[in-house]
Amino acid sequence: MESLSIKSGVSSPSVDFDPETGLLRMGGESYPENSFEFYTPIIAWLTGYLSDVTHPVRFLVELSYLNTSSTKCMIDLLDQLEAGFKQGVKVSVDWYYDRDNERARDTIEEFREDFTMPFNVIAREG
Repeated sequence: MESLSIKSGVSSPSVDFDPETGLLRMGGESYPENSFEFYTPIIAWLTGYLSDVTHPVRFLVELSYLNTSSTKCMIDLLDQLEAGFKQGVKVSVDWYYDRDNERARDTIEEFREDFTMPFNVIAREG
């Protein structure tokens, strides 16, 4: 499977999914005009990848902002990872946030509550 790489835009995050290492990275801000259009190919790629992966998968997230529709899409993406985890794929999530942004921490903690896969919420200095 080929890697998936999307450069960040003014309102969309960078995406770098490397199937060889199992490292899935997203960073920046996410408020594209059409979140579903942006995230649909990412979720489709991830679904295909998880159906055939044999090694651990680490999702590293460094998103400083998600609008409402991006949040819905992120839940769909995390649901795919959770489904893989429940089927025996070793999946983990490391989500970094700015230590001074309590709202971001609260949002990420709410995400974490909905999943059984290892999900780390990690503070960084702004």
